Amino acid sequence: MHGLLYRAQLFWVLLVVGMSLPVRAQSPEFRWFDPASGLEEARRSGKPMLIAVYTDWCSWCRRMDREVYSRSDVQAYLGRTFVPIRLNAEDTESRFVFRGQTVTPAQLARAFRVSGYPTTLFLEPDGTLIAPLPGYHPPDRFLLILRYVGERAFERMPFEDFVRMRAPQ
Repeated sequence: MHGLLYRAQLFWVLLVVGMSLPVRAQSPEFRWFDPASGLEEARRSGKPMLIAVYTDWCSWCRRMDREVYSRSDVQAYLGRTFVPIRLNAEDTESRFVFRGQTVTPAQLARAFRVSGYPTTLFLEPDGTLIAPLPGYHPPDRFLLILRYVGERAFERMPFEDFVRMRAPQ
């Protein structure tokens, strides 16, 4: 009897703790593209690209995956607004065509002068660079940056003005 009571209590504790954890389910409209298929999808859809440049050894890249890209609100916005592409900056084996040139992921990272990880590149559907975003950014800040680029507000105002407009009064 004591064992049954213990198991029932454990069940309720795990249920309550589990329900209090943030949801990390993948949004149905979100998926990462490899560079070749992502470039093709951007051309086809007309959506800008978000290229998450990472390395396997980068702890901040893993943190970005775990804390930012895993959030359902970030995934939903990315899936609706961008073609999300993951690019390993140390991959010298894979090849794809970028703006008429056959390149490796490492060559593309160097071409965009990526020197730290993670770096997020925002590109037009034709591959023209909109802006690089070096480093880790907390989820709420990153979502603001996504909206700033996704709504093309960068064409009308500085980021600080965009943030001020979004701040609760």
